[in-house]
Amino acid sequence: MPKYSPPAASRRLTRASAAVLAAVAATCAPAAAQDFPSRPLRMVVGFLAGGPTDIPARFIADRLSHALGKPVVVENRPGAGSMLGIQEMLAQPRDGHTLLACTTYDPVNTLLYRKARYKVGDIAPVTLIARYDYGIGTRLDGPAQNFAQLAAYAKANPGKLNYGVLGVGSPQLLVGKKLEKIAGMQMTSVPYKGSNEAMQEIVAGRLDMFMAPPLSIMPHVEAKQVRLIAATGPTRLASAPDVPTLTEMGVPIRAFAWLGICAGTGTPPAVIDLLNARLRPILESADYKAMIEKSGSLPLYSSPRDMQTMIDETVRDVAPTIEEFKLQLD
Repeated sequence: MPKYSPPAASRRLTRASAAVLAAVAATCAPAAAQDFPSRPLRMVVGFLAGGPTDIPARFIADRLSHALGKPVVVENRPGAGSMLGIQEMLAQPRDGHTLLACTTYDPVNTLLYRKARYKVGDIAPVTLIARYDYGIGTRLDGPAQNFAQLAAYAKANPGKLNYGVLGVGSPQLLVGKKLEKIAGMQMTSVPYKGSNEAMQEIVAGRLDMFMAPPLSIMPHVEAKQVRLIAATGPTRLASAPDVPTLTEMGVPIRAFAWLGICAGTGTPPAVIDLLNARLRPILESADYKAMIEKSGSLPLYSSPRDMQTMIDETVRDVAPTIEEFKLQLD
């Protein structure tokens, strides 16, 4: 049987219809963002107000309000190592009106908890906003003037030295466990809801050591309320060039963290792209860069894809440590 071939007129009509459908499809994504935002936005922060996540989040929210023409309200939901914050964000409609000031903690918690109420794939990245290494601080009236003395004290007094952590899977605990193994330090961890709370405990002399973001620790160091004894990055903190890194002192430990803006997976790509575009001039502004750089952190802007790469790298890097120290919880 000969193969059927439609008339030329029909073929022209089919091609024309296909072109119309393609044009309609091309306009669907932008159309999804045309009505956004239709109401005020919320930016959830999983830590206490005034902390190293909250401060940049409020700066960004204020300027994003002007960029979008709708209020962007910051809401703090501290607790459970930021779990309460991301759960609140994911419980809302996935339309871009509820955002999260997300951190390294959010993908790490999916590895830490066997029964975590969300998975890494639930996080829709918008942009990175900062990256930082940590500073290790001690109380002024503590048992050590430098890291070598602190390590010696922890070895000689097992369990007596206490240090602050922000949850079981926090960088503070992961580095603390590595210090115990590599440097032979035996310490006791004390949980806190946020960096600012732990820093106040060091200032008050009730906490011996805490590993904090520069934005949180440097004001207390400059006010001579806390002693900075080490940094966790590959190079010294720009805000504390006289303080050595752990690797310089023969302790092969590096730790850093990132901050970003996220939505829930299912948020229309056009809305993600619109948010990314509105955030870019804010994150690249001189005022934002000055605020972040003053503390020794690195201001960032990224594409959603590049932020996804950072999330994936975090999962890959942290998983072995959680397994090695048997930190996984139900």
